[in-house]
Amino acid sequence: MIENKKGLLIVVSGPSGVGKGTVCKCLEEGNDNLFISISATTRNPRNGEVDGKQYYFYDVEKFQNMIENNQLMEWACFCDNYYGTPKAPVEKMLLEGKDVILEIEPQGAMKIMEQCPDAVFVFLFPPSMEELRNRLCGRGTEAEDVVEKRLEIAKQELLMADKYNYYVVNDSVENSKSKIEAIITAEKANKERCKIIIK
Repeated sequence: MIENKKGLLIVVSGPSGVGKGTVCKCLEEGNDNLFISISATTRNPRNGEVDGKQYYFYDVEKFQNMIENNQLMEWACFCDNYYGTPKAPVEKMLLEGKDVILEIEPQGAMKIMEQCPDAVFVFLFPPSMEELRNRLCGRGTEAEDVVEKRLEIAKQELLMADKYNYYVVNDSVENSKSKIEAIITAEKANKERCKIIIK
């Protein structure tokens, strides 16, 4: 009686180091209808990262070609590297009825808001700025000056949060997972997304 064939596009963003990747990976586990879109980047792979799994690692020339050919849903230059979301795989999964998570920086999320206003936007907050610093330092992947740069950018990104539909404080991965699952459930029952068929 109620039909909702198209998949849900969920944008999860927040400052670097807030735990977006960990939370999104936890959401995807055990849910065969939920997929995390793989972003493209020009930054170097970190230890253990594999091309096509965590990111598509492209050189600057290839990335710029994708921009010129309108093959990205969004893209941004962040800490001297390009990041973006390839368009084709996301559109394919949504049409197949799959739910897709975009785990992206707030700068990119602003562009998605312009193109896909019916997407669901979740801003992930750190419990505090001090905890965000601890998480960034704990990764051990960046020099101190890069950490400081990311913290300065984070302060600006927090000002964008009021443009999102939902706020989630990432005090623990399990709590964040539960809250975002509840958001997805509620959005799937939203009357604007459903079609009633009476036979």
